[in-house]
Amino acid sequence: MSEGRVFLVGAGPGDPGLLTVRGRALLESAEVVVYDRLVHLALLALCPPECERICVGKKAGGDSVDQEEIGALLVEHALAGKQVVRLKGGDPFVFGRGGEEAEVLAQAGVAFEIVPGVTSSLAAGSFAGIPLTHREIASTLVFATGHEDPAKRSASVDWRTLGALRQATLCIYMGMGRLETILVELVAGGLAPDTPAACVQWASLGTQRTVTATVGTLVEETRRAGLAAPSIVLVGEVIRKRESIAWFEQRPLLGRRIVVTRNREKAGELSGRLERLGATVLELPLVSIRPKVDREVCGEVFTEIGTYDWLVFSSANGVRCFFDLFFAAFKDVRALGVMRIAAVGEATARAIRDLHLEVEIVPERAVAEDLASALVETGSLDSAKVLVVTGNLGRDVLVRKLEEARAIVDRFPVYENLPTDLSDDAVARDFREHGADAVLFTSSSAAKSFADQQASLELTAGAVRPLVGSIGPITSATLRELEFGVDFEAEKSTLDSLVAAVVERLQRS
Repeated sequence: MSEGRVFLVGAGPGDPGLLTVRGRALLESAEVVVYDRLVHLALLALCPPECERICVGKKAGGDSVDQEEIGALLVEHALAGKQVVRLKGGDPFVFGRGGEEAEVLAQAGVAFEIVPGVTSSLAAGSFAGIPLTHREIASTLVFATGHEDPAKRSASVDWRTLGALRQATLCIYMGMGRLETILVELVAGGLAPDTPAACVQWASLGTQRTVTATVGTLVEETRRAGLAAPSIVLVGEVIRKRESIAWFEQRPLLGRRIVVTRNREKAGELSGRLERLGATVLELPLVSIRPKVDREVCGEVFTEIGTYDWLVFSSANGVRCFFDLFFAAFKDVRALGVMRIAAVGEATARAIRDLHLEVEIVPERAVAEDLASALVETGSLDSAKVLVVTGNLGRDVLVRKLEEARAIVDRFPVYENLPTDLSDDAVARDFREHGADAVLFTSSSAAKSFADQQASLELTAGAVRPLVGSIGPITSATLRELEFGVDFEAEKSTLDSLVAAVVERLQRS
């Protein structure tokens, strides 16, 4: 049995992109993940499918696992020889009880490692446009917790002493429940009531909201805005800088929830673009991609590989799967011969260019009809041998139009699209409970899978019913056949155009 080990990993403040490289690597190889309630669901998707996921987070007024049980759980799985990731919001050693858990592991003789994370106050300052230190007005930085245990008065915060500090920035964690008392004590210690103060809720996420006020008015302003936990309270002169350098909350999709239905291999690019515009993205991979090829057909294709005039790719997935097979059979890319290469769209072309191969044809619209037309316009298809690389659901229209132009076409499927099971998916559960502002479809197969899984995606009462967005006419036609309707469609069948359509449509609603 292998030696078990526990990794106390800081998950960061919320945005999954703020996880450290080391933290990501550990999640990708974890056998057990024990995580807090506020950990972003996208981080759990990094774990292997067979990884056991255990939620131990607390929710106000709800059930939770107490600290002693968490320690015992970590020890139990580690002694069973498992690689355990304890995923903690923020940083394990900043109000995260990571020190207590490390002590339990040390006492039990369990090997462990500490992986730091971005703590919430750093994110609150950065994403709200508030520099926590400034050489002219803030040379002291204080982290304090407002969540005091009355039984441990020796460890409680002396707010009056902190109120006497000058040229300081005070970062208050878990203070919303006692905010009025804390501010009164700060003033009693000498802090001026007109000192700038701010409250940042859900820092770094698309749901982030910031209220700025003064120490004397912050309670009233946060109540008026409806801010609650999880929030970081910041106090100090540095808050005045927000007026000139606030950036995050100016983004056009801030506060919008958008569902991306691409397969896991391709979702990241679209999700990243939307998140950079402020959106909260829910990834629902309705289709998964698996390499699959008929070995006999593969052998025939590669035997004749140097005789083709055109090599045509209908997707980036096809590029990846084809060249995995190609380089398993040939050591030199020159085995392709002098064939010309065409791609259905820019994303597919980019995957080909990454292999240092030239792409001669990329139609303006990423649809099979336009690719076929572009090839026909070259005047090179009469009696030409063409290899079309596709998946199991590739449309026949491309092959048919090429054959109509008197080309000799071989169709080579190298992967299959498989529907995913969302019945027990955490993101699907979130979508059912809360809904979204928009759901985006980038393929007909995703639309069909969405229809097939309606039982797992049915919205509950009160959930926001999303607008339906499509990447292009083919996908739109499928959506209408399935009676979903289409609220907006990309002008061109590209991710850039789809994102532009989302921004334009949601800004009008």
